[in-house]
Amino acid sequence: MSKRIKKTDYVALAEFRYALRKFFRFSEEAAEGLGIEPKQYQALLAVQGFPGRERITIGELAEQLQIRHHSAVGLVNRTVTEGLLKREVGVEDRREVYVILTSKGKDVLENLATAHREELRQFGPQIKAFLERP
Repeated sequence: MSKRIKKTDYVALAEFRYALRKFFRFSEEAAEGLGIEPKQYQALLAVQGFPGRERITIGELAEQLQIRHHSAVGLVNRTVTEGLLKREVGVEDRREVYVILTSKGKDVLENLATAHREELRQFGPQIKAFLERP
């Protein structure tokens, strides 16, 4: 038995989506302000934020970003060209290729992550309020 969606539910969902979109727009503009693509920021964050290690395969990156493998390859190529990532061949299996942040990539990520954390501190109460609604 499903409950009917009320006008207040639609309003809450619309407000939440609007708040998310504002955060994503902030993220896009912050990345572009440092001269990188928003997807490049997401890639740097996915690599550095991967649990248990600081390098990931291109397949893992594709999964983290929810993009196709060939799109991840293109993204890595552009990001390597910018000097933000570098490739490493696997030690145990030389067919595996990992990506890891360069020192420049770590610096860019640090700047963006700091700005994003501050933005989320302001955005957090809106998320909390939405999740606590009946």
